[in-house]
Amino acid sequence: MSEKSQKTQKKNWFKGLNAEFKKIIWPDKQTLVKETAAVVSVSVVLGAIIALVDFLAQHGIDILVNLG
Repeated sequence: MSEKSQKTQKKNWFKGLNAEFKKIIWPDKQTLVKETAAVVSVSVVLGAIIALVDFLAQHGIDILVNLG
């Protein structure tokens, strides 16, 4: 591949990249705040559920081990 062909290929790649970046629709501040709050809320709830299941499993195993 010649040097000129490589430069043309790189130039076309950057043009394509620039065209794709222009297609991005960035959210407004209100939407960003709502979506961030939703992600944080779901993460906290799932974390609490996982902690509760872990706690119950640990105590269930402790009870089974102490029976024998």
